[in-house]
Amino acid sequence: MNTATADQALIVIPCLNEAPIIADVIAAILQDDGLKRPLVVVADGGSTDGCLEIVRRLAAQDDRIRLLPNPKRLQGAGVNLAALGAEPGTTWLVRVDAHAEYPPNYVSTLIAEARRTEATSVVVGMDTQGTGYFQRAVAAAQNSRLGAGGSAHRNGGAAAWVDHGHHALFSLAAFHAAGGYDESFSHNEDAELDIRLVRQGGRIWLTDKAQIVYHPRSSPRALWRQYFNYGIGRARTVLKHRTRLRLRQALPLAVAPAIILAAAAPWAWPLALPAVAWAGLSLTYGLALGLRRRDAASALSGLPAMIMHLAWSAGFWVALLRARLSAARPGG
Repeated sequence: MNTATADQALIVIPCLNEAPIIADVIAAILQDDGLKRPLVVVADGGSTDGCLEIVRRLAAQDDRIRLLPNPKRLQGAGVNLAALGAEPGTTWLVRVDAHAEYPPNYVSTLIAEARRTEATSVVVGMDTQGTGYFQRAVAAAQNSRLGAGGSAHRNGGAAAWVDHGHHALFSLAAFHAAGGYDESFSHNEDAELDIRLVRQGGRIWLTDKAQIVYHPRSSPRALWRQYFNYGIGRARTVLKHRTRLRLRQALPLAVAPAIILAAAAPWAWPLALPAVAWAGLSLTYGLALGLRRRDAASALSGLPAMIMHLAWSAGFWVALLRARLSAARPGG
């Protein structure tokens, strides 16, 4: 596009069955006084809930909106596909996830931060909020050290240079140079890409000028599945790049082995002590959090935290075991 400006942004929304919220997300992003010729691409992985019809209708009314089929369905694949089709002159790539709420002038704020800091990537903090007791308990856990382990982008940290954060904005050139998202990753694709960005000389800035509101899973089963897959993704990242886990990531690894040991407690009761200590610490932390906030849902946050810890640990160990078995096979 010949009239492209230095601040022109490609905004990609990976999407699958988001009919109830997709119109609001698009509207929130485009209500931005600082945007210059933005293009919002909804990369849809095959929605069947009416989402496609909503986006088509919006695109017919506004030439800043386009629908892009994402046959690989994964979020990273959708972003990659949209990035490959970016119009000449596009400087910035912005990833917008549908399960979140965005502040006014979100994209233009990210661009201003990238220009001010000369960052390769700008990431944002997350304030997790829920409705209903379980989702609120999950939110309390994820906003605390119990669930996030001190992760800067989940604990309202100050602006800083970081190794990883919730993906928001990239220099499109740097994104292409790094190879985009690894499409073999269904989870942890963001942290895996950040490793490659940093290794090629990129810098990641965690801004305190734009924070999103994230809505967590609303059932124990969905939360388990999410964190089990997170564990698998983290293990695959470690195996791919031979990186070391930070302490906050390594500690949950002991949870699944502790539960396995506890299963043998009828024959040797001390084997249950690690699991009992973990459960007691999690539940006590949650109760203390609830008392401090005077909130009953927060007091229950130890329970979803335990689901998160155990699922992440189990997923990590399962991925390691699969990798070991694969390597042991002939030709592996």
